Amino acid sequence: MAEHIQVTRALFDEVMVPNYAPAPIIPVRGQGSRVWDQAGREYIDFAGGIAVNALGHCHPALVSALKAQADKLWHLSNVMTNEPALRLAQKLVDSTFAEKVYFANSGAEANEAALKLARRWALDKFGAQKQQIISFGKSFHGRTFFTVTVGGQAAYSDGFGPKPGAIDHAEYNNLESLKALISDNTCAVILEPLQGEGGIIPGELEFLQGVRDLCNQFNALMIYDEVQSGVGRTGKLYAYMHTNVVPDILTTAKSLGGGFPIGAMLTTTEIASHLKVGTHGSTYGGNPLACAVAEAALDTINQPEVLNGVLEREKLFRRELAAINEKHNVFSTVRGQGMLLGAVLNDEFKGRSRDFFLASADQGLFALVAGPDVIRFAPSLVIPEADIIEGMKRFEKAVAQVKQG
Repeated sequence: MAEHIQVTRALFDEVMVPNYAPAPIIPVRGQGSRVWDQAGREYIDFAGGIAVNALGHCHPALVSALKAQADKLWHLSNVMTNEPALRLAQKLVDSTFAEKVYFANSGAEANEAALKLARRWALDKFGAQKQQIISFGKSFHGRTFFTVTVGGQAAYSDGFGPKPGAIDHAEYNNLESLKALISDNTCAVILEPLQGEGGIIPGELEFLQGVRDLCNQFNALMIYDEVQSGVGRTGKLYAYMHTNVVPDILTTAKSLGGGFPIGAMLTTTEIASHLKVGTHGSTYGGNPLACAVAEAALDTINQPEVLNGVLEREKLFRRELAAINEKHNVFSTVRGQGMLLGAVLNDEFKGRSRDFFLASADQGLFALVAGPDVIRFAPSLVIPEADIIEGMKRFEKAVAQVKQG
């Protein structure tokens, strides 16, 4: 029986594939922005499951939606459709530029669908030569072989044999580098409006507009990967809404399900028409449980008071981080938007983001890294002010711990 299995961190090393190196603690319960481990120790969560737990842990609206759907219908596959999936799709269409939605289980799957759609659209409309996909250095689009190759970090895609072809990488926020690569053979340019894994790097408005203009000029689709920046994280439902730049395809996941796995690809009717019956699919995509929870998350987040509250919390985070830095002088800057912020380590502490991550856990705080030089914060969008203040006290102790060695 399962209850007789003694679960410890050592068990991970015995039974799990060693591609992860999880922290020594095992969380067992969460409520709001607080989490408790097996020993009953409490932590404040500034990580949000890597920008996933957009409403914290066990939010009543999500718990209620899951429990209600659990008594109705769990799974059908896409041989049939279902009510939660259609309601969620309608709300996404009503709230964005999109006219059509495809559901998947993750951000990687949403991006896989977007890239396949772009290639099929280009093949149908222009011919086989129009197949080039341009991405950007330091980007991250998932771990499938296609998406990890499109992502601009060779360390993640090397060592698995021949890579998918016709993929090139320009430099983020450098329009000239894109101009040097783009041509009539380009079918799509994919980018994050705010790079996440690459170090929390916002796209400059002039750059984003320039990408849009070049895509228009060369009949290429502009794909926005909003897996991390979407669903309220930047203070708008999607980050593209801060600008006049509208993509042709948008991908979303992470916060969309508030912790329940779901992803979606959003696009126009014309572009969507190129994924005809049988061209792409997913057994679990549009699962009723996932869609019921995501609908509750979207309903809760897509409210002016929640979205405005994200920007208020950003101010508090920045103020607290500035106070810590004034005292300890470890960051060169804090960048990002809303509840997706990166504290960039200065030259003295470069390469040591993991040390700050581990010290934070020692002090009762979950934080993240975004590469070796950036500490990333992606907490609940509704994290209470008191938890931000308390979490920052713990973070200051972690900073002091790292400084003292």
